[in-house]
Order: sequence, then C-alpha cells, then structure tokens
Amino acid sequence: MKKVEIFTDGACKGNPGPGGWGAILRYGKAEKEISGGESSTTNNRMEISAVLEALKCLKESCDVTLYSDSQYVCNAINKGWAKKWRANNWMRNKTDPALNADLWEELLNLCEKHKMTIIWVKGHAGHPENERCDRLAVAAAEKYK
Repeated sequence: MKKVEIFTDGACKGNPGPGGWGAILRYGKAEKEISGGESSTTNNRMEISAVLEALKCLKESCDVTLYSDSQYVCNAINKGWAKKWRANNWMRNKTDPALNADLWEELLNLCEKHKMTIIWVKGHAGHPENERCDRLAVAAAEKYK
C-alpha cells in the first residue's frame, strides 16, 4: 500500500459566506496542490470538502495520514461520530439532524477505501503545510467574493 500524506484546510469569509479549501497530497517526494471553493458555504463544509477532494485524487487504496486543523473533521472520523450519525439516519440525537450529511456520506465512503490515520494540527501555529493549505483556501475563497 502506498503511503500518502494529505494536509488540508478550509476557509470562509463570513460563516456562511464565500469559502475555499486547499489540500496538499504528498507521495514520497512528489507533491500535488489542489483547491476550490463555493460562493455561499460554511467553514465546516470547506474543511470536509478539502479532505473529500484530496481523497478523490487517489486512484487506489492507500495508507493515508491526514493532517487537519479542524477538530470537527478529526473528531467526527477518529471518535466515530460521523459513522454514528450515518447509522442513525443522519441524526446526531433524537431531535438534531447531523449537519453536512451529504459531504459526510461521500467522505465516509472514501475513507473506507483507505487505511486512514487522522492527526489534528493546531491552525495558524507555523505548521508549514497547514499554512500553505490556509493560503490555498483563502485564495480560493477570494474568487467567490
């Protein structure tokens, strides 16, 4: 299994508002940067989208180490929240629907194809790849202002 590192970040100008996401995929010494955005979205949707779009780039099952500054993304995967939401028909509890179910559904399906290790990194703390992903995400969001 190929070992791939993925670094992601999302940004939003207002919440909701114009948003962007950025990701870096690294396999050995090869790197690929991707980014995108939407005109009206939320920060959490952009954080999920960054991971989702990065995983879509992988053509085969990989041993993926994902680095994200989003506790929402990291906890939802690592602590099994998103799988519980899916098992409960996208409800967080009896009265509250899970947000972003469309993205979580697609992301969970992709995660199940890979060996995933998710690592939370502190945002805006000098982590070089996280800072680069932030710049990619902010630049993408700017295109939708």
